[in-house]
Amino acid sequence: MLTWSTLDILSYGAGTPSTTLALMSCQNAQRGPPYPFPKVPVYDAVIFCDLHSEPGWVYEQAAFVAAACREANIPFYRLDADLYGDFTRNFGRARTACIPFWTLGDDGKKGKMPRQCTYDYKIKVIEKFVRYELLRYKPRERTLPLDVHAHSLHMGIMWEERRRAKESKQTLFVNRYPLVEMGWTRAECYAYNKIVWGLATRASCCLFCPYHTNYFYQYIREHEPGCYACALQVDALVETHQARPPLKSKLFLSKSRKRLRDLTEEDCQDKQTFLYFQTPVWNGF
Repeated sequence: MLTWSTLDILSYGAGTPSTTLALMSCQNAQRGPPYPFPKVPVYDAVIFCDLHSEPGWVYEQAAFVAAACREANIPFYRLDADLYGDFTRNFGRARTACIPFWTLGDDGKKGKMPRQCTYDYKIKVIEKFVRYELLRYKPRERTLPLDVHAHSLHMGIMWEERRRAKESKQTLFVNRYPLVEMGWTRAECYAYNKIVWGLATRASCCLFCPYHTNYFYQYIREHEPGCYACALQVDALVETHQARPPLKSKLFLSKSRKRLRDLTEEDCQDKQTFLYFQTPVWNGF
């Protein structure tokens, strides 16, 4: 007899909040009901989309969670989502993912590009995987009514980011934000990861994400030169090549609308921290 059940999926970005959700799920699985964290299910899949362009600590955190999931018998999947390769191969030659670069016009007008990269390289990749690998749909097969908005996609958005908690545009999923429901902040997520699991976590974010502080680029220049070289490559591409379709404004990774090579010590005094037992901790952005 065929059986059907809804799926609880974690979109695992390998940063502080999604690591908290993954580890809470592992703790629930190991202890059994009643669960210590009732708003966090034992996930049917924890899915990490590898953008090929994140700092080293992100991959260390992903490896830690993958091991914890194996111990808890929670399926962990690492999907190839090569944003870095696609962008560096195609920018200036063809249309690429829309990254929210900072813009500066010849008239001095400042702006920002819309953000589509997360949707294209994480959400769509996860839905495709769930559809064809977990639910076993065939190509071009129509979605069954019982699967429409039947499955939950959990995301690691924290209380202070709650404005980012949006409804799903996907056919299969409804979006869930357990940390928002629980009122957990970044500081609380960090403390849980550190105290319960011994893991000091930082944010996950693409190396050329324009939401980074200038301090981030100073840090990777000094501590992760290979990562800094990747960021410089992207910065050089948007400086020397024209987007497709063409834009009138210049594009920048830095919020200061400077090239990374031109950032000064003063520019990089924008480090973002939170308190952990009254000690400032860098969030990783």
